[in-house]
Amino acid sequence: MKNHRSAEIGEIDSINGNVVSIRLSDSIKSTMPVINGVVYRVGQIGSFLKIPLGFANLYGLVTQIGSAAIPDYLKELALQDYGKLMNTCWLNMVLIGEQVGNKFERGVTQFPSTGDKVFLVTIEDLDVVYGGFEHSNSIVVGNISASESLNAKMDLDKLIARHCAIVGSTGTGKSNFVAVLLEAIAEKGFKSSRILVIDPHGEYSEILQKESRIFKINAGINENELQIPYWALSYEELIKIFPGSLSDIQKDYVREKIVEMKIESVENNKLGIEKEVVTADSPIPFSLKKLWFKLDDFERQTFKKSREPDTLTDKKTEGHAEKLISNEYEPASAGGGSPFLNNYAKGILGFLDGIRIRLKDSRYSFLFLPGDWEPDLKGKVKKDLDDLLYNWLGNERPVTILDLSGVPSEIIVSISGTLINTVNDALIWGQNTKVGGKQQPLLVVLEEAHNYLKSGENSISSRTVRSIAKEGRKHGIGLMLVTQRPSELDATVLSQCGTIIALRMNNSQDRSHIRSAVQDELQPIVDLLPSLRTGEGLISGEAVKIPSRVKFYKIAHAPKSADPKASEQWTENRPGKGEYARTVKCWRNQKLKLEED
Repeated sequence: MKNHRSAEIGEIDSINGNVVSIRLSDSIKSTMPVINGVVYRVGQIGSFLKIPLGFANLYGLVTQIGSAAIPDYLKELALQDYGKLMNTCWLNMVLIGEQVGNKFERGVTQFPSTGDKVFLVTIEDLDVVYGGFEHSNSIVVGNISASESLNAKMDLDKLIARHCAIVGSTGTGKSNFVAVLLEAIAEKGFKSSRILVIDPHGEYSEILQKESRIFKINAGINENELQIPYWALSYEELIKIFPGSLSDIQKDYVREKIVEMKIESVENNKLGIEKEVVTADSPIPFSLKKLWFKLDDFERQTFKKSREPDTLTDKKTEGHAEKLISNEYEPASAGGGSPFLNNYAKGILGFLDGIRIRLKDSRYSFLFLPGDWEPDLKGKVKKDLDDLLYNWLGNERPVTILDLSGVPSEIIVSISGTLINTVNDALIWGQNTKVGGKQQPLLVVLEEAHNYLKSGENSISSRTVRSIAKEGRKHGIGLMLVTQRPSELDATVLSQCGTIIALRMNNSQDRSHIRSAVQDELQPIVDLLPSLRTGEGLISGEAVKIPSRVKFYKIAHAPKSADPKASEQWTENRPGKGEYARTVKCWRNQKLKLEED
């Protein structure tokens, strides 16, 4: 009883919704009382207080201290004695949850009254608040900052189903936290867990090597070649890859020819698809080289008479679709006589030249020469999309990393969007199969999400992620957005994230964006973000029982995004000219590592 009384700090003066104003007791001898040998601090922003109500205890989070916490009605009534009012210490707290017996739950079923006593939260109380997670569906990511002896646990089911966002300025430890979280999931030993990481900078290839299967362009040892068949892209995203532009009429013409080739492919590959449902967006293999050759040939044709099919001029050079060589015909007469131009040509030779250039560009080999997924001239492929999806989602390791660091920057939005859209469509249409999202949920991690998920854009990546944010829970697809610029993210997507993990953030615009994403009463704690340590963050939302300030674990291997330490690196001997020769060789080969390394 003595210890219980020593934890008392004041009483409730007023209640406004779930915001409680507390008048601190004049009898408090110290703002740092010692209880059972442990030193506590009274009135820390983000700390917890307790209100005993019979067999239950209400818990609240401190959001304001000092004169700002004085109730408005007192400020108006006590203007004549304002000095005395200011000499009294005040706190505001937001009610978070309640404890009945040894069980803590978010939300409150009963509210306190004025005059009820308020107490410090002790280590024993924190054990109840932060405990109670079931072992099977919880992961440990660090320690509670208020008491480092307490593990910081997160509810895995709610983390995935309700989506989450990890935000913080560059260098604050976002990549470290993502690695810690994914390692924690992998260590649970689930037989068929599925996590897909879209990694634009190749940060996680080394730090998650044991837990993941890695797909990247110019793959090295223990890595797999990233191959994305162009025919899996939607029509709009495919033509965006090529330089030049088309009018609406020209777009419709090319679209029609692609549909014809896909219908032909359905027959050649015996896909069992009704022709009526085939569109230019259908993920059906077709030969882009053959499409180019047919369109290019039609544009170049000349005629002995005014556009009569049986009067086509002879070919000067025989073309070759596979080698991307055009048919060459007798040039049209400059004076208006024979041979005549093709009056039905669509004027797209410039665009077709752009296609040929891209097809020959080695930087796009992952897309246009995708190995066993490359169609022959009849549209036949050795492997179909089921093999691709199995490689990405069905392998034996819990994490799959799609390393996009080798993708040309001008198409990163289209490629990342296509990857997400392909997986999303597969899980939606396969929801009644054993690998659908309902039977086998998927967590999609979008690293550097602000690069291809910008607010106001109508790109395929933005449209797909917005769709997953709104409807993904129904189909078993969870999102994890990782970004240093939340203010650039689509507000709709961020608002759908049920859990927010916020690390240190100095930019006021970014903080205001996060403030709008958390519940109103907790918005004042967002002002704590600039004062957080590196590797420390605030977790609020569905995945935790109570908003928590957490010091995250540190992984053994620093991510590639970690700052280099000049004071250590500069103590090494200066490299010789040979290293610069290796650098140029890597540059020319578009590889980070050479085979002899």
